[in-house]
Amino acid sequence: MSVRRLAPKELQPESFAFTAENLAWAEKTIAKYPAGRQASAVIPLLMRAQEQAEGWVSEPAMRYVGEMLGMPPIRVYEIATFYTQFQLLPVGKKAHIQVCGTTPCMLKGAGDLMKVCKKKIHPEPFHLNESGTLSWEEVECAGACVNAPMVQVVDEVFEDLTPEILEGIIDAFARGEKPAVGPQNGRKSSEPVTGLRVLTSPELYDGSMVGKGAGLAAAREAIAAREAAAAQPKPAEPAAAAAPSAPPKSDPAPAKPPAAEAVKAAGNADSEKPSKPVAPPPAGEKGN
Repeated sequence: MSVRRLAPKELQPESFAFTAENLAWAEKTIAKYPAGRQASAVIPLLMRAQEQAEGWVSEPAMRYVGEMLGMPPIRVYEIATFYTQFQLLPVGKKAHIQVCGTTPCMLKGAGDLMKVCKKKIHPEPFHLNESGTLSWEEVECAGACVNAPMVQVVDEVFEDLTPEILEGIIDAFARGEKPAVGPQNGRKSSEPVTGLRVLTSPELYDGSMVGKGAGLAAAREAIAAREAAAAQPKPAEPAAAAAPSAPPKSDPAPAKPPAAEAVKAAGNADSEKPSKPVAPPPAGEKGN
């Protein structure tokens, strides 16, 4: 992971404070945590601060959240700089395009999507376009590999993209419109591009089976069929085959496998070794 630092002072606002609506929400959120554990609310509060500030978290916002939770500022900085969901620089007010650059998306053309961002927004990531409404960056896996390549804008994803489709999405954001999210090639979710092969019955999706017990009826039929099959008498088992008789006494015993040539050679070498000489007893000692 690259080093993540707070925005320079010239980009930092003088102060930050939640709006009345966000402050009420923050107080309710903090109250959800046990006494002494209020610091656990730091991530949701930072996320709400980022939304209020049009997509990024400033140092005054981090200090403000820390004061609400009784946390030293450095502890809040640690959270904000660790999680890449927090933007530490001003981003496009209308859209910040996050292009997934992990292997599946790269294999499916993410590099071409980044070229579109460089052409339509700015040659470098984390830079605003001329009007300050758009920005972009490359991110790691966004968890939509089956629908690669894809981009994410805040909490919405746009999948199965081509460079031409992404250009249209960026233009829509620039006009202040909200493009259709999800797969852009006609898929509903992550089914095969050739179409569904299983669970294709319309009744599964048109709502005609809802509330009518159709699933329960099918389950009861399956249980009844299984019980009826179990109640049927079992067919007689075939007689066991006679055990093979022992070979007659006159059969010769099976021959032993011949010893390997290497084993024979080692045995012969051992037998040809001279016997180990025995050392004479020390002087002055006599045998019994």
